[in-house]
Amino acid sequence: MKRYIVLAPLLLLFTFGLSGEEKSLTFNSDGSFKIIQFTDTHFHYGSYKSEVVLEMMNEVLDIEQPDLVIFTGDIVTLAPLKDGWVKITESLVKRQIHWAVTIGNHDDEQDKKRDEILPLIKDIPFNVTQVGAEDVYGQGNYVLPILNKAGKKTSALLYCVDSNAYTPIEGIGDYGWFHLSQIDWYRQVSTEFTRKNDGKPLPALAFFHIPLPEYKDAWEMKDKRLVGVKNEAVCSPVFNSGMFAAMLHQGDVMGTFVGHDHDNDYLAPYCGIALAYGRFSGGATIYGDLTNGARVILLKEGKRRFTSWLRIRGGEKINTVKFNAK
Repeated sequence: MKRYIVLAPLLLLFTFGLSGEEKSLTFNSDGSFKIIQFTDTHFHYGSYKSEVVLEMMNEVLDIEQPDLVIFTGDIVTLAPLKDGWVKITESLVKRQIHWAVTIGNHDDEQDKKRDEILPLIKDIPFNVTQVGAEDVYGQGNYVLPILNKAGKKTSALLYCVDSNAYTPIEGIGDYGWFHLSQIDWYRQVSTEFTRKNDGKPLPALAFFHIPLPEYKDAWEMKDKRLVGVKNEAVCSPVFNSGMFAAMLHQGDVMGTFVGHDHDNDYLAPYCGIALAYGRFSGGATIYGDLTNGARVILLKEGKRRFTSWLRIRGGEKINTVKFNAK
């Protein structure tokens, strides 16, 4: 098994987008840290069909005032991509909100290849996205540490992982899966942070684009804590390469947050981990029967729990759930 270099938490955070004048990710004085997940915006630069995306984003940002925004794939899906990314992050730059990206299966289908997307956007201000570890499959496998309110110790982790695009093996479904090098990387990074935390796993969340196969099982279990809707099939990979099992084994990840399926927005507990969709954030450039919006996630320092809800266009807050991880 290959070994991957685990950089010090602060060094990891400054390797891609932050300038020395900007602060690291840190819990607030009240011990809170709020994340907004935008997903599947399918933004088209200059198209009136995407105006509703920008309007919704500004509305949600004004109401929620997050500490971090994470885009979970299929964000800008029409050339010119750079112009689209500058436009869709304009509201974040204006508000000086940090933001990060995981790539979806449609982000690289225009004028840039998959390995060109993250370098293309690296100089947009307040971007904390990282290129990712070397010798690990995919583009942008990285972890964002959140420091305690004193700013001296890592208190939580945000894993951002490339769920890849389409199946690499003809006849095995439609969508790709996590490769073994990615799972090995996650396990080794998680193990190192646990070691540094006196053997206790840190509270962690994971963000990527395509749902795990376990999302189907989680829905079918109909746990009483399940919240949200499933209005289309779960479009996960057919082949299960074991990322969920690795998360169970490591014991740090409390919840995973994906997009991909525009008409699903549920959060379902499964074996002690919350498997959650974001809310479709797009406009009329792509399909979607749900009113567009965003998922909000509120962490508390030192706690293995989080609160999440959906904020939809028009300002309504729905589907609040308080999740206690094992």
